Amino acid sequence: MYTQENGFYIAHGPNGPISILGNMANRHGLIAGATGTGKTVTLQVIAESFCKAGVPCFMADMKGDLSGVSQPGKISSFIEKRLPEFGIDKESLTFEGCPVRFYDVFGEQGIPMRATIGEMGPDLMGRILGLNDTQTGVLNILYRILDEKGVLLDDVKDLRSALDWLSRHAKEYTTQYGNVAPASIGAIQRALLHLENQGADKFFGIPSFDIQDLLATRDGKGVLSVLAADKLMMQPKLYSTFLLWLISELYSTLPEVGDLEKPKLVFFFDEAHMLFEDTSKALTDKIEQVIRLIRSKGVGIFFISQLPTDIPDIILGQLGNRVQHALRAYTPRDQKAVKVAAETFRANPEFKTEDAILELETGEALVSFLDEKGAPSVVERAKVLFPLSQIGAITEGQRLDIMNANSDMTRKYKEAQDRESVFEIFAREAEAEAKAAEEAAAAKEAEKEEKSKKKEKTIWSKVWKAVVTAITGTLATIAGKTVSDAITGKKGKNTSVKDAAGRAVKNATSAAGRQILRDILGNVVK
Repeated sequence: MYTQENGFYIAHGPNGPISILGNMANRHGLIAGATGTGKTVTLQVIAESFCKAGVPCFMADMKGDLSGVSQPGKISSFIEKRLPEFGIDKESLTFEGCPVRFYDVFGEQGIPMRATIGEMGPDLMGRILGLNDTQTGVLNILYRILDEKGVLLDDVKDLRSALDWLSRHAKEYTTQYGNVAPASIGAIQRALLHLENQGADKFFGIPSFDIQDLLATRDGKGVLSVLAADKLMMQPKLYSTFLLWLISELYSTLPEVGDLEKPKLVFFFDEAHMLFEDTSKALTDKIEQVIRLIRSKGVGIFFISQLPTDIPDIILGQLGNRVQHALRAYTPRDQKAVKVAAETFRANPEFKTEDAILELETGEALVSFLDEKGAPSVVERAKVLFPLSQIGAITEGQRLDIMNANSDMTRKYKEAQDRESVFEIFAREAEAEAKAAEEAAAAKEAEKEEKSKKKEKTIWSKVWKAVVTAITGTLATIAGKTVSDAITGKKGKNTSVKDAAGRAVKNATSAAGRQILRDILGNVVK
């Protein structure tokens, strides 16, 4: 049990108890070893020790095994055999569970954990979606524009709506932010569809998870937040990026506190190698910066992986508290990994570290924690304590009982909400644009019809003018000729003026009809 004198009791070596000092627990740590060598039990022991000291912890449960930390353990032949090695009397043992909250990104085995797409940021979203640098650059442009417009980006439908909007307005921002290729937007949309098909879209939305809920205590003990990760592990990038987001939120939210007597929170990052696979150098640099600085916020991080080499050297150098379980060396590559792992410890003259790593039994480990001055202690071959909580998974009924006991938290996060965000705002904009376009089209059609009427009026005006001109001219011409003929007569004989006038009108009327039609058509064509 934790005391300021001996710290967090974790293992027992040749010289007695080996503990993590409280004021050094925020200097981060590493639990490494091959599958089946006891890493999960070691994690449980360390978390349990922190819990009893009032330090809350967060951990991902890959196979359901860690759920047992919620229930009291029991004596077994294996534990009974090891009691003398730890100097523990059987009658003094008190098995007990820890206060636990179960979480689940998918909301199936625990309290839902959500984040908004806006909170994730373009770089982490690009990693989740598996985008290349160009496509991630398009996301950066989109986030910048949305920030300037002051609109919220919550869930998948928001991002899809925003991408559709950007595709229609890309030219407006090309000179300011750079080219936005339709192919890049299409690739992002396809990645979003794939994410939805896997059900991961449930993670995005509101209410967003409040980081302060990880800092809970109960009856003087730290609450252990256990994330059900068996399904989440099927999507390694979502899993690792989600945990990275949690760490980043802790870093950006918590105040500076320096080195405390004991940490405010300990964060266990299982399968840590996934965090660094297919990760750009820029993002790796950011991860290193967060890990290096988050200790000043009172947060300690333990990485759990098979090999120390799974962790980049620049980050590995930040992990001062180390527990190394056995490794196997069946190939030259394995032998090289064992040698590298041995070189990360401060050598002990009593044994060869490289050989010891291969000889360790289940429950044994090489242990080196930071001393009072922050320097790594000489590595010791030790036996890790057994947990006082249950080893192994709990039943569905037990899990349900714990979830019901945390009904206040369940009510807080259970139902997803939908506030006004990008989707709603851009839907209204699209509706307004469609209405404006419809009105513009109607105005254009009205203008076209008006022009058509004016043109038709002009044509008929020309026709009428042509008719008048034709009638006037033709009548004059024909009348003159007819009168002349009428006076002279067909045989050239003179006749009276009265008779001549009558014949002229009759002839003019019949001839004029034919001539007028020809003249009208001619004038209209002109």
